[in-house]
Amino acid sequence: MTGILNNIVVSIIFGLIGIILLIFGYCFFDKVLTKIDFNQELKEKNVAVAIVIAGFMISIGIIISGVVS
Repeated sequence: MTGILNNIVVSIIFGLIGIILLIFGYCFFDKVLTKIDFNQELKEKNVAVAIVIAGFMISIGIIISGVVS
């Protein structure tokens, strides 16, 4: 039973680390790498920007998944 609980705790910790890294990656991408304010474009319902952000988050998520596992 202790092994299962330990695995659950470790999974939650790595999940939280992954989410934090994903948020950090998005902020870095938004502020440093581009001259476009993605939050403003999303408020204006720009579908192209939403697709770019979705692709970025999926790719960063795959990279973080590989690093964490």
